[in-house]
Amino acid sequence: MQIFTTPQQLAAQCRAWHAPGDDIALVPTMGYYHAGHEDLMAHGRTLAKRLVVSLFVNPAQFGPGEDLAAYPRDAERDTAIAASHGADAIFMPEPGSMYEADHATWVEVPELARGLCGQTRPTHFRGVCTVVLKLFMLSMADVAVFGQKDWQQQAIIRRMVRDLNLPVCIETRPTVRETDGLALSSRNVYLSPEERAQAPQIRQALLHAQKLAQEGAGSASLLREAVLRRWAELLPLGRLDYLSIVHPESLEPLDEVTGPALMACAVRMGKARLIDNILLRS
Repeated sequence: MQIFTTPQQLAAQCRAWHAPGDDIALVPTMGYYHAGHEDLMAHGRTLAKRLVVSLFVNPAQFGPGEDLAAYPRDAERDTAIAASHGADAIFMPEPGSMYEADHATWVEVPELARGLCGQTRPTHFRGVCTVVLKLFMLSMADVAVFGQKDWQQQAIIRRMVRDLNLPVCIETRPTVRETDGLALSSRNVYLSPEERAQAPQIRQALLHAQKLAQEGAGSASLLREAVLRRWAELLPLGRLDYLSIVHPESLEPLDEVTGPALMACAVRMGKARLIDNILLRS
């Protein structure tokens, strides 16, 4: 596995791979790998002759007061994990090589970014889209793999790819979870033992809402209330960021669940902000 630290190095190697016809799969990450990242890499390895993994804690997607400096990092361990999953290259740039001091060009999909996580992180997806487009161009990726836990992110990236006619296919993998249902996240390390014990209730309440919807409950407000009641009882350490029911593709809010519907949430527990989602109906 090759290690690249500048955009120029990565671009040169990917051009060399593409020249004889090798296709390229890209797995964009911020590192501190867990089994969810490993699943993305393993799937990417099956999709193309070459696998590129990026490891970049992107400052552009962190807002003021967020955990950029504290975000967990272990580059040596992450490099070994990427190599063990057959990556041909890992891209580990410094922020200065990705953003000039006077960087002024941004990519965004404002209609899909204003709700859900965008309500409290208004510049987050602008940073995501900008860095992902950079990675697509540098790697010349034919396919890129993202996780379903970040549902809004993958929906926005799909729209960006469609609207800009980018020649890359987006693959989405199911959320990987602990045995008790908690979605794997690098930020789970922030949880205290008490918070970790309650955190699986996020998923349990979403499953309860899905069951109600599949049994015929159609009112979005009633489904939300059912989840909030469970959290009030079983998740007292949680602080609600948002709980929304939206269309899975357009991310438009729904008042009634009569067709495809996604329930998505963010809950703050201590230093951690945990996101999850579930399809109430597909």
